[in-house]
Amino acid sequence: MKSILITGAASGIGAATVRKLATKNISFTLTTKSNEEDLELIAQYARRKGASVNTLCGDLSNKKFLETLINLARNETGIIDQFVANAGYANKQKFGEFSDEEINQSIQTMAISFSSIINLCLEDFKKSNNARIITISSFVNKTIGLNDNIFPTTAAAKGALEALTKTLAYQLAKYDVTVNSISPGYTKKDGTHSALSPEEWKKIISKIPLSRLAKPKDIANMISFLLSKQASYITGQIIKVDGGLSLI
Repeated sequence: MKSILITGAASGIGAATVRKLATKNISFTLTTKSNEEDLELIAQYARRKGASVNTLCGDLSNKKFLETLINLARNETGIIDQFVANAGYANKQKFGEFSDEEINQSIQTMAISFSSIINLCLEDFKKSNNARIITISSFVNKTIGLNDNIFPTTAAAKGALEALTKTLAYQLAKYDVTVNSISPGYTKKDGTHSALSPEEWKKIISKIPLSRLAKPKDIANMISFLLSKQASYITGQIIKVDGGLSLI
């Protein structure tokens, strides 16, 4: 049985990844900060597919919570084999609008929590025969200013996350552990898009070469591939799944 830890698993890309991977040979540990209802719904789906599932809601900036989460993930198989770091959010506040606390919170949620989890279970990946680590980044630190929209604090956090991904990939390569990042374009949410207005979304979609938002399952498909044995020679990469957005 393979143990997979997924943060930000209650909806969107995280939930789509659970749906894609759920089989009887998987032990999931799924977490979200507060969306307990949706987390339980995706857990029930995975269980119907035969997977073993543990869920835990809490703040990734809390070290005691992280320790509890890691121990829970090890409960069934003894080690954590694979980790998908999907926790994050979009903040479009510009300079002069966001506070030091808000940029610190973005970096804490998306980059430091990843580092903290890795530090707690680094030896697990070294021992695993199928270790894979994937971070979910974003286009916002690459395609700047589309329709005059910028996301400074999210861009800073995702840039830091990508740097951590590459350096970890180098460090763990000798243990046959692959570490990659996926950089999605604008991705359809399960609910409404609060970051931008409907008019802004229409303008953005008109500029995406494939003329649509990504579906969460588009990203989940790439996650599934990178977690598989077929991707065993891919590491340290930032892979764009953005409908051609990076061509603009």
